[in-house]
Amino acid sequence: MATPPNKLTTDSLGRLIYEIRGQRVMLDSDLAAIYGIPTFRFNEAVKRNRERFPKDFMFQLTREEFTHLISQFAISSSRHGGRRKRPYVFTEHGAIMAANVLNSRRAVQMSVFVVRAFLKMRALLGDKGELAKKLAALEKELKQRLNVHEATIVTILQRVMDVIDPPAVPLPPPKPRIGFKPS
Repeated sequence: MATPPNKLTTDSLGRLIYEIRGQRVMLDSDLAAIYGIPTFRFNEAVKRNRERFPKDFMFQLTREEFTHLISQFAISSSRHGGRRKRPYVFTEHGAIMAANVLNSRRAVQMSVFVVRAFLKMRALLGDKGELAKKLAALEKELKQRLNVHEATIVTILQRVMDVIDPPAVPLPPPKPRIGFKPS
């Protein structure tokens, strides 16, 4: 396959994938840039084909989500030159559908890269999830073993310490005084 314009890689596209509402998504502005059209034209094409974009393909960010995204990723929110409306985000399936709606050569070419970026992200996160499960199981097993061995080790160490530095012999109780005791 030919290298896409601007030398995009799946790694660079992977940085444009965010996790919002438990889904991996891309911003409308990022997809528009990838497909080589202005964001408003991209959103126009989506609105003309709204029936192709159910809620599990695309949704609009809430004010809180957009504010969080701005603070986390330094996205422009300026009144002059920045976004004036909350962005739409597209899941993997929504990004593919957008390429179909745009139906340009570049959109079709770039949709392959977008899909690969989502697949790579899924693979990376899937591996981490599996690794986390394995680490949790290993930690549990080690804790069980340590609980048994820990008691034995503590006992042995206590005996060694008793040999090296025997505990002080307790002082005998004081002898009672002989003689007159005022009451």
